[in-house]
Amino acid sequence: MNRFTSCAALAAITALAAGYALGEGTAHWQYGGKDGPSHWGDLDKEFAVCKTGKEQSPIDIRGAAKAALPPIGFHYESGPAEVVNNGHTIQLNFEQGSALTVGGNGYALLQFHFHHPSEHHIGGKSFPMEVHFVHRNFAGNLAVVGALMTAGKPNAVFNKIVKSMPQKAGDPVKAAAGIDPNALLPPLRAYYRYAGSLTTPPCSEVVDWLLLHQPIQVAKPDIEAFGKLFPMNARPIQKDNRRFVLTS
Repeated sequence: MNRFTSCAALAAITALAAGYALGEGTAHWQYGGKDGPSHWGDLDKEFAVCKTGKEQSPIDIRGAAKAALPPIGFHYESGPAEVVNNGHTIQLNFEQGSALTVGGNGYALLQFHFHHPSEHHIGGKSFPMEVHFVHRNFAGNLAVVGALMTAGKPNAVFNKIVKSMPQKAGDPVKAAAGIDPNALLPPLRAYYRYAGSLTTPPCSEVVDWLLLHQPIQVAKPDIEAFGKLFPMNARPIQKDNRRFVLTS
């Protein structure tokens, strides 16, 4: 816990996670074909910002400005309540108890999910995968931490997720025991920060993006196993529209 947020306040913030889910509208969408990213803005009036927005995500991180960014405080507890194959990704939903603090602001951890390949690029380079940790505060604003993923040493938590992930889209089911989200974070916590959006419909521009510099390593066979289920579930790079990207 950092000096900006009391234990009582953080406990209250984490209660926001219970029962909360990100809205995705009612229209069917996917990552290719006539319902793919280039058409999202036309599928539903709720998705219009996917086409008209000026702060869309993901972006290619280039020329970030050095800044005295506050450290991110991760206060994650082991054990998500459920896992779901929602037809777009594998997502692990959390009950109250886990949170993030940054610059005096607290956010409840709602869920984390995966993209294959990575959505963000660094200097034009993409990565095999990316994990997004989605958080919400009292005001309804979102902070999403992104961790890039590359092939290397096995990661026991990601391996457990891959082995137990539902193979077909359906309702949430109980997640495997002992899944610790901290194990999906890199040792170094330097990060890029910019104002952006959800990378899926409705593409709402309400996200404070915190993209970690250092990728995490996971086993190549686990990446391949996820890729068989979701060969491509990454939104293409969006225009930065001269947004400021800061780096710690």
